[in-house]
Amino acid sequence: MAWSQEEMNEVYAKVMQKATTDEIFREELLNNPKSAIEKLTGEILPDDYKIKVLENDPNYTATFVLPDLKPDLDLDDLENVAGGFSDCYGEGAGQGANVCGNQVSGNQTKG
Repeated sequence: MAWSQEEMNEVYAKVMQKATTDEIFREELLNNPKSAIEKLTGEILPDDYKIKVLENDPNYTATFVLPDLKPDLDLDDLENVAGGFSDCYGEGAGQGANVCGNQVSGNQTKG
């Protein structure tokens, strides 16, 4: 079973509402979140569907749930920066080192 983001938001809202007022549901949610959510929604979740529930701790001012770690560049970003070429021996290659780091002198031809 795969929920859309909208369905997941609806389930989350139901869980939060019930956990705010129902002490028995809250306890089950903490001990066996999958079972508690299945009972609430009437949906059977896959065996590999894992849910982690944290209770707000009054010793802390805030609890943060971190998003998934993403690489610096996603595939779309990589596509935008990939490509191009360096003309190591093309026109304008003079004395000194060219962009490829090769030592050149005078007019070089592509090799």
